[in-house]
Amino acid sequence: MKRLKDSLEEVGNPTCSNCRVAMRWFRSELVRDNPTMMIAHLFVCPNCTRTQRQDTDFTPVVVPADKLASPRFQVIDGGKRAT
Repeated sequence: MKRLKDSLEEVGNPTCSNCRVAMRWFRSELVRDNPTMMIAHLFVCPNCTRTQRQDTDFTPVVVPADKLASPRFQVIDGGKRAT
């Protein structure tokens, strides 16, 4: 999630071509998954409600299984920890 927010900060808010006002972020969505991920950031003008889309390439982070956080809750079966 942090990388998605960082990619949005790199794009910056565009200016509406009609009103000359900074547009507001509306949503981001995954557009393409192969060969590289592409995310579309959608912006809306607060005055005239025109929309604008800006695409950014996104490189996913692969986390090895041994680096994942341990579960918060453990299942106890018959008074013993289940493995």
